[in-house]
Order: sequence, then structure tokens, then C-alpha cells
Amino acid sequence: MSQRQVLQVFEQYQKARTQFVQTVAELATRPQNIETLQNAGVMSLLRPLLLDVVPTIQQTAALALGRLANYNDDLAEAVVKGDILPQLVYSLAEQNRFYKKAAAFVLRAVGKHSPQLAQAIVDCGALDTLVICLEDFDPGVKEAAAWALGYIARHNAELSQAVVDAGAVPLLVLCIQEPEIALKRIAASALSDISKHSPELAQTVVDAGAIAHLAQMILNPDAKLKLSQLIVNAGGVAAVIDCIGNCKGNVRLPGIMMLGYVAAHSENLAMAVIISKGVPQLSICLSEEREDHIKAAAAWALGQIGRHTPEHARAVAVTNVLPVLLSLYMETESSEDLQVKTKKALKNILQKCTYLPALEPLLHDAPPNILKHIVGQFSKVLPHDSKARRLFVTSGGLKKVQEIKAEPGSLLQEYINTINNCYPEEIVRYYSPGYSDALLERVENYQPVL
Repeated sequence: MSQRQVLQVFEQYQKARTQFVQTVAELATRPQNIETLQNAGVMSLLRPLLLDVVPTIQQTAALALGRLANYNDDLAEAVVKGDILPQLVYSLAEQNRFYKKAAAFVLRAVGKHSPQLAQAIVDCGALDTLVICLEDFDPGVKEAAAWALGYIARHNAELSQAVVDAGAVPLLVLCIQEPEIALKRIAASALSDISKHSPELAQTVVDAGAIAHLAQMILNPDAKLKLSQLIVNAGGVAAVIDCIGNCKGNVRLPGIMMLGYVAAHSENLAMAVIISKGVPQLSICLSEEREDHIKAAAAWALGQIGRHTPEHARAVAVTNVLPVLLSLYMETESSEDLQVKTKKALKNILQKCTYLPALEPLLHDAPPNILKHIVGQFSKVLPHDSKARRLFVTSGGLKKVQEIKAEPGSLLQEYINTINNCYPEEIVRYYSPGYSDALLERVENYQPVL
């Protein structure tokens, strides 16, 4: 047998191995094939191919294993029982970037199913190797490692602490400073998974300097809700509010914007900004900043906080910020952007605000397009609150409402009618313009009976 014929046997064997792993990897993408592959003993056939002499066969075998393990916890369990994890961890440190990505994918696919499977990954020494991969030159390797670490940390505080102890947090913070958007997001997500279990773990993320970089990230309109939740979990809101309080001018802008974006996502996140005393600080920015674009950002952020529920609106209104917003909106020297933002913020807050003492001062100064929202809120509350009805009379509110000139049939006129229907007719007449003159005229014309 010639040398060529001998080598041909090896070539055929290599081709067969290549075709096998490629086909299995492809079959593993379809759920209907999974059970058949499992029953055919695919795991034990893939295992030796992880150490194949041909790098592409190694990588494709790892990819196929990852797809299988990702499918359900039984297959992930089979990867653990088949003693495949130590092999992956060993190769993760030695092989090229393609293999590293595939191996990290397998670890993520196994670890996602349960704390027990995630613990198996920790026990085989994978964390140290994954953390080393966070320093890899290739962004795809960093991304795959960050993803795997996040999936391990998300189960419970113990696993999260193991990820912290392996030194992952400072390197994940470096990853969120990389230019690649996908890497930034996955690293931020991993930090969220680490910080969510306890204040101590959250503090670890804060101490690593994550908040400043996350604040910049969240200014992207595509920022995910999870990122806002991470900032709240990590005590970042309080840190940002402190920062706004200790600086002036444009340095404040990212912090102001971040508070607005966080509050915009949900009632709970907006409440976190309120509880951290963000509203008074934003009110100070609105009043003391000279630049219109910073005032506009503060107005927008206050609108995002106050727009959720009456409770949120009240928290904003009690800081006496509504008259400030109104005067900035009506100020002729305000920039167009500032006028748009203050008008929108007023509308957002007023439509939810049922705290009448904060609304009443606005009755005297607001233009018609804002006035209708204010009067609308009174028309919602007064029919159901006798104490508020009495106060509305004694404070001069009812008198002011009678002075409003509304178009017949307009929404504003409907609101006024609803308010007037809360009072006896003679009270409404008494506070209507010209009523005292009519009374005096009647006095003058009255002829006493002698």
C-alpha cells in the first residue's frame, strides 16, 4: 500500500468527522431532532471530538454541545455527567478565539438552567478561566465570557459572590467602556445579575466605578429597562443625585438625563428616584441653572417622574416646582426647546396630580392651553371630596373659576360646569363676576316699605 493510499484513509476519516460534527450542529438547531440525537448517544460521540487535532472539528463539536445543552436541563445534566466540563475549561485557556467563544457558549448553556448546574461549572474551575477571557483581545470572546458569568451569577447570592471573588466585576466595568454595543450591553446585564441579590453585592458594583459609565450608556434612547434596574439595584440613583448636588453647569447634564430615563421606564423605578430625594435636587437645577438646555433637561426629567400616578405627581408638586415650570414656559426669553419641555412636563404632571393645594396657585396665571388641564383635575376631585370643596371656596378658587372665559361647548367649559355643579346655585352666582354690582344695584333700587 503506497504512502498516498495510507494518507487517504486519514483524510477520509477527517472528512467524516468534520461532516459528522457539522451535521449534528445543524440538526441541534431544530427542537424536533433533539430527542433522537440524545437517544443515539450523541453526547459520548461529541466528547472526544472536543480534543480533536483539527481546530474546526473542536469548535463545531463545542457549538453542537452548546446547542444541545441550551435546549433543556436533561441535556445540560448529560454534559456535566459526561465529564465534559473539565475538558472545556482546559481548552478554554489553551485554544484560539473561535474555540473560546464556543466553549463559553457551552458553559452558559449549561449554567442557565439551575443553581445546581451553575454550581457544577464553578466546581470545575471555570470562573477563573472565564474571567481571563474577559481580558481577551477579541470582543466576541469577552462577550461570550461576560454572558456565561452573568448566567451563573443570576441564580443566587452565593453564585454571584463566587463570580465577584473570581475578580469579574472590575473587568466587566472595563467591558462596558468598550466601543462594541453588544459587549457593553452584555457586560451591563452581567453586572445587573451580580448586583440584584443584595445591597452588599450592589455596593461591589458601585465601588468598581460602574455607575458613571452606566449613566453615560443609559443616555442612549435604546437603553434597556434592565440597565435602569441595574442602576437602581446598585444604589446608582443616590450616587447620581449626590453628584448633581455637588456640581454645576454641563457636568450635571448626564446625571439629570439619567434620572429622567430611569424614571421613564416604570412606576417602581420612578418611585426609586423619588425615595432617593431626586425631585428636590432636580427642582434646584431647574431654578438655579442659567443655561436653557440644562433647565429643559431638568423639566423633562421631572415630567418623567410625575407622569405615572397621582402619588408620583404629588411628590413632584409638593416641591413647589409647578409655578417654576409655568413661569419658564411663559417667559418670552426662554428657548423654544425649554418652552416645549416645560409645557410637556406640566401636562404630564397635571394630568395625574390630585393634590389641589399645589394646583390652585396656577389658576391665576396659567394660559388657556394649560388652564384646561388644571381645571380638569379640580373637576375630577371636587365631586368626591367635601373638605376640598369647602377649601376651594374659602381660598378664592371658585371665584377664579367663574372669571374664566371658556368657549361654549369646549372641554374647559365642561370642566367648569362639573365644578359648578358641586355647589348650590346661589353660591356660584355669588362668586360670579358682576354679582356684587348687581346686588348694589338692587340695594339702590330697593324701595323700603314705610
